[in-house]
Amino acid sequence: GLDELIGAGCISKLEIAYAGIGKAAPTCIRFAKAIQNNEIIFEDYSNYMMSLRFMAGSMGVPFLPTLSGIGSDILSKWGFSKSMRKSDPKIVDEKLKIIDNPFGTWTGASKVVLVPAINPDITIIHVQKADAMGTCSIQGLPFADIEQVKASKNVIVTCEKLVDKEELRLNPDLNQIPFIHVSAVCHIPLGAYPSAVFGHYDYDSQYLRQYAIAAKDQDKNQDKFKKYQDKYIYGVKDHEAFLNIVGQERIDAIKADPRTGYAVNMKRD
Repeated sequence: GLDELIGAGCISKLEIAYAGIGKAAPTCIRFAKAIQNNEIIFEDYSNYMMSLRFMAGSMGVPFLPTLSGIGSDILSKWGFSKSMRKSDPKIVDEKLKIIDNPFGTWTGASKVVLVPAINPDITIIHVQKADAMGTCSIQGLPFADIEQVKASKNVIVTCEKLVDKEELRLNPDLNQIPFIHVSAVCHIPLGAYPSAVFGHYDYDSQYLRQYAIAAKDQDKNQDKFKKYQDKYIYGVKDHEAFLNIVGQERIDAIKADPRTGYAVNMKRD
């Protein structure tokens, strides 16, 4: 994930709303350390603001208005310098704008925040079901996935189940992403592991704790984090090989109960 990419030195600039892995690391460890050590430059938005940016991108409009952030320092703290914005065409000229409400004080707001649209070059999304053409069915909460897909120039879909298009046509109202937005489809069962996919499997708290220990250790001794990278990233040729190292027993322990969509007997710590 993001924290592993940062730990491997693959990221220098980042626009983000949140980076964490649950209880194991409410703030991603290598992410936090990279910021503290000035190894990456980042600009942050609230989750809602970033969702609006994707929505604006999906609508083809340059910005969307919001009241989110008013009264907080997220409006005044910018990560990218003016010179960086001028030199990098992928960074918007300004993080946001605050304007007078063009309708006076209608709805009680005198000021409005404008957040700029974002159109990613590529988005990778994991879903429960997809057909070979790219039509996708997301079960459970979609968060901002749909808006992000529609805002992106290219989209790679990975899925738990690759199904025939006729199966998806049985419930067309459950197909949130049409194939016209998708560039490629990859059938990768357990593709979101060690995080969760509603209706299929829960997150692996044991794996996430092990990762947190390895990531924290880099401050004192890089051996643990390097060993983690060598074992689980550089040392495997694909996702299937990675899962073979994890082991079937761990995977069985996080399988979702069909009634609830979660692993009901899993110890959540």
